Amino acid sequence: MTLQLDAVGRYVADAWRGAILPALERFIAIPALSPSFDADWEAHGHLASAAELVAEWCRHRPIEGLAVDVVRLPGRTPVVVVEVAPFGTAAPDDAVVLYGHYDKQPEMTGWREGLGPWTPVVDGERLYGRGGADDGYSAFASLVAIEAVQASGGSHARCILLVEGSEESGSSDLSAYIDALGARIGQPRLVVCLDSGALDYERLWVTTSLRGLVGGTLTVEILDEGVHSGTASGIVPDSFRIARSLLDRIEDATTGAVRLEACYVDIPEDRQQEAEAAADVLGRLPSVEFPFAPDAGPVTDDPVGQLLGRTWAPALTVTGADGLPPTTKAGNVLRPSTSLRLSMRLPPTCDADVALDAIRSALLTDPPYGVSVSFDRIEAAGGWNAPAFAGWLRLALDHASAECFGALAAAYGDGGSIPFMGMLGARYPDAQFVITGVLGPRSNAHGPNEFLDLPLGRAVTVTIASVLDAHTRRP
Repeated sequence: MTLQLDAVGRYVADAWRGAILPALERFIAIPALSPSFDADWEAHGHLASAAELVAEWCRHRPIEGLAVDVVRLPGRTPVVVVEVAPFGTAAPDDAVVLYGHYDKQPEMTGWREGLGPWTPVVDGERLYGRGGADDGYSAFASLVAIEAVQASGGSHARCILLVEGSEESGSSDLSAYIDALGARIGQPRLVVCLDSGALDYERLWVTTSLRGLVGGTLTVEILDEGVHSGTASGIVPDSFRIARSLLDRIEDATTGAVRLEACYVDIPEDRQQEAEAAADVLGRLPSVEFPFAPDAGPVTDDPVGQLLGRTWAPALTVTGADGLPPTTKAGNVLRPSTSLRLSMRLPPTCDADVALDAIRSALLTDPPYGVSVSFDRIEAAGGWNAPAFAGWLRLALDHASAECFGALAAAYGDGGSIPFMGMLGARYPDAQFVITGVLGPRSNAHGPNEFLDLPLGRAVTVTIASVLDAHTRRP
């Protein structure tokens, strides 16, 4: 019998109001910066506090067969492991992995008056604050979905929820935990991740691909100390100009096109068709979600081109800089060095290590003027391209979307990176994957005014319940 999603919806709504929302407000208040943004994370204790908050909340949920642990490997961020025994008619040897993370991006400037990264604020149907949508809600929603299945007469396989603390640092610790927990995890036939988003708030969106990433810090050093620009310019080259010329080796400054062949792949035909279908369903340009300055606009006005550009084309972003004083304190000094933090997004099937080698070679080979050039603090992670949805899974997704929105589910490729997906995709090639989330238009993960759309959060929770139950009845 199909799970009664109207009963699930009522259960989920009550749980979000009475249990999830208060927990998320406490979670947002913790400045749990990912290790890449807090070198002293262990001493500060914020990541440990966030992990314990998640674990303690999970321990008190009314779920049959529940076990909760906080697993710690030396020198690594802790991982919350929640295991739930199979329930109902599920096969005893089947397993589902659910994933989330509790670490956060830095504060960022630009929060509007009354908001802040560590100040949870509910405004209408939005919960503002850092990390609520990306991705603090995931553990709470996953557990409530399991609860709802049990309370509504459904079934689910053995569930293993993993909540990590290094996702925003490229999941640098997770592989070690997957190895350590391999026997406990087993061979899951379904993987659920709630760290993605949606192209609108009118239906469920499922992510079918994620971009890879190469990140690193480019440093150009020309002097041992700063000197007067009037006496030195014209003799000593400017370190910023040299950095700019090095960037031009990997990116066309006029068009933004990446120059390195190693960063490109052929777009699969099914993903091309998916982008065309998503553009038709969306009925608008994806770019309208971004807060462009007056008279500014996107790189293309083609909706399909925008969808493919944010998923299947490489793109470079300079995300930070050192060596540049604020403009109000910038004296007439030729600075000794310039450092730029580079983020190169890669197509889902691009080999990140090959791309990294090409980027490193382009930046470091034959530097002009014999300057000292380095590229360090490197992270490289491959992307992910989903296997085709099984029929039972497509029906479960459509059923949930129709129940919550009155519209069928839609699919798209997301421009973000979740290294965990590529890792599990390689380890469990026979598994089905459900990647979804609450990061819809203007939700602004990583930026100011990040918010979680509460109706979408409830809908995602209902969806996971639908999928867990359908998984036990698949052919």
